[in-house]
Amino acid sequence: MSPSRESDARAILKSVWGYDDFRPGQWEVIAAALNGEDVFAVMPTGSGKSMCYQLPALVAGGLTLVVSPLIALMRDQVGQLVRAGVSAASLNSMNSESEASEAWDKLNSGDLRLLFVSPERLAGEGLVGRLKRLGVTRLAIDEAHCVSQWGHDFRPEYRLLAKTREALGGVPVTALTATADRQTQADIAQQLFPQPPRMVVHSFDRPNLKLAFAPKEQPRRQIDDFLRRHRNGSGIVYCSSRSKTERLATALSEKGWNALPYHAGLEQETRNRNQDIFLQEDGVVVCATIAFGMGINKPDVRFVVHADMPGSIEGYYQEIGRAGRDGLPADTLTLYGVDDMSLRRRQIDEKQIDDERRRIEHKRLNAMIDLCENALCRRSALLAYFGEETPPCRHGQAPFRCDLCSAEAPALQDATLDARKLLSAVIRSGERFGAGHLADILTGTTTEVIRRQNHDGLKTFGVGADKPKAAWMGLTRKLFAAGALAEASAEHGGFKLTPKGEDILFGREEIALRADPFAERRSRRSERDAARADGLDEGTAGLFEHLRKLRLQIAREEGVAAYIIFTDRTLIAMARERPLGLDEMRAIEGVGERKLAQYGEAFVEAISEFRG
Repeated sequence: MSPSRESDARAILKSVWGYDDFRPGQWEVIAAALNGEDVFAVMPTGSGKSMCYQLPALVAGGLTLVVSPLIALMRDQVGQLVRAGVSAASLNSMNSESEASEAWDKLNSGDLRLLFVSPERLAGEGLVGRLKRLGVTRLAIDEAHCVSQWGHDFRPEYRLLAKTREALGGVPVTALTATADRQTQADIAQQLFPQPPRMVVHSFDRPNLKLAFAPKEQPRRQIDDFLRRHRNGSGIVYCSSRSKTERLATALSEKGWNALPYHAGLEQETRNRNQDIFLQEDGVVVCATIAFGMGINKPDVRFVVHADMPGSIEGYYQEIGRAGRDGLPADTLTLYGVDDMSLRRRQIDEKQIDDERRRIEHKRLNAMIDLCENALCRRSALLAYFGEETPPCRHGQAPFRCDLCSAEAPALQDATLDARKLLSAVIRSGERFGAGHLADILTGTTTEVIRRQNHDGLKTFGVGADKPKAAWMGLTRKLFAAGALAEASAEHGGFKLTPKGEDILFGREEIALRADPFAERRSRRSERDAARADGLDEGTAGLFEHLRKLRLQIAREEGVAAYIIFTDRTLIAMARERPLGLDEMRAIEGVGERKLAQYGEAFVEAISEFRG
């Protein structure tokens, strides 16, 4: 790599995107691409993976073909690139006739630098041959984990990309993903590259994300309490079913939140409208299934909530990764319960898959359950899953980045005696009742069902009256998570003992469990305090909000997402530096030459107005 090539890259980084330097891990990938190497990069969401193929396309010239799994993601990236003055286009089923014609005109003239396509479109007859004649110089594969059968988002069409590379004349490949454990990484490399590529595996850590988990008690109240800390921010609440997204959005709206549902069953017009509102407005909460998010590159998502436990750590990591892509602090909360664990296990068992695949999916689910129930530090446990060993965040610098480290995680305690009481209640009541009924038996609570079933005459009735009902329901969940209990019936629910449960009950095995961690005790801060949590004093926070209003006005006028104008991170830099001329504005990170020409004067004027 010649010094002049690196100098060119840095100059384009500043003039097009307005950045003074690369993010960690970016330059190693970019330099390998500029050297003509095959490169496979595993980098966390929010680390700027797209820059790793966008910048080389401008520095080296030629045509870079980008394979992306989602039309929404393609259109979002093309829109941002075009606004930054980059010649980019996509070929997809949503193109209008004029858009497709314009894309081919640019291709045929040799002016296009980045062409985005889906793997399905590439598989169509004749397209690859036509692109080869036009001279593709590099193939970039985004979301490369889709190629692996061991990945959580396998797309069979991705398996054809190795042949696509050959058909294009063996061009160099840049493959990128944010979510791949070691087994998946090895499979991706084998599927996409004839020879071992340059591997760049950056830390999976997202230091700006706060990780919090809580057992479900009153989920709607728990979510409402969490949202009160983010009154002025936008975020996503993931739900396990379509109907739940609508019910929760309605409940939150009734409490005053600007909450909208999103799932694949809604009419396309409604989905598009709700997505546009989320992208353009501040303070919007989208209650969604996992169908929402992959095509969204909104950098200023301030929180992600899982109203139900995800089915795997890969899915969890990808979904929380949609928060805080701008590098500013963001919060996450995951609610979990025994019903979630039971549902996820049943879903795996009912899939039409081979035994090896089923075993792997159960292993991944158990890892997710362990993250909920057994972690000493959420962050270190999450990173360890991806093969990255780090000490608990309580051993680092404050602020702590997980709920366990900030609240002093309870130690493991011998729970054998209480477990035997509960397991005995399961056996004596006929191995067909749920956690609430078992807790009523143990606490000696006489309900109509207890009387009807004569369970007030059981030897275990009232033997746990020294503990609240919630404690026994929590123990039921923990024993289910530990494999001592299993679902008695997929249709009617309830619990039965497993061989491990029998060993505990009959004294052949002991069990140690951790008490539920303390709930987060954070005061309900005002919007001003929330702004100060990002390091802004009162005056700077006021100017930041003033600039956000201007950004929203421009975004509405132009019909684009607000972050496409400027990100929150760039607006905060403006609010701190208060540039009063275009030369000063040019020095703000995130202000490239095209955006300076388009919006610079308006934002300088707004800053002057605020200063009076």
